[in-house]
Amino acid sequence: MSQRINAFAMGNKAVNALHNMGFQVQHSSLDNSFLELLYFRVSQMNGCAFCLDMHSKELRAKGETEQRIYLVSAWRECSFYTDKEKAGLLWAETLTALHGKEVPDEIYSKVSLHFSETEMVDLTMAVIAINSYNRINIAFGADVGAYQVSEKTN
Repeated sequence: MSQRINAFAMGNKAVNALHNMGFQVQHSSLDNSFLELLYFRVSQMNGCAFCLDMHSKELRAKGETEQRIYLVSAWRECSFYTDKEKAGLLWAETLTALHGKEVPDEIYSKVSLHFSETEMVDLTMAVIAINSYNRINIAFGADVGAYQVSEKTN
């Protein structure tokens, strides 16, 4: 799909608020490399090609292994993700696929073993942010493949 609207270039107040939320999450106590992995996984679930391209490039720039990138959709069956990463990915998948349901107590309990209350809020905001970015890109199209990792990322 060609780009219909470049919502990120418009200076729209709502989109800017989303950027600010993402900035706050990036500067939280959550590990930035893990956040990229989470963003990649959620983007897989949502089918956002632009975000998959972007976050795969960011993951590689941060030194993530190809194996962990390729197999993140099967994280439950892999031993090379930490228990904390698995808990975070469980949280991200649960919130992304809510379908009008509440988060089960069992999942909340599992995840809260690995994240503080503040981290749980930040983790939730990260999931909200990437789901929002995915939906904007899917609704309006994006220049898939054009993303370049910035010098600051490396």
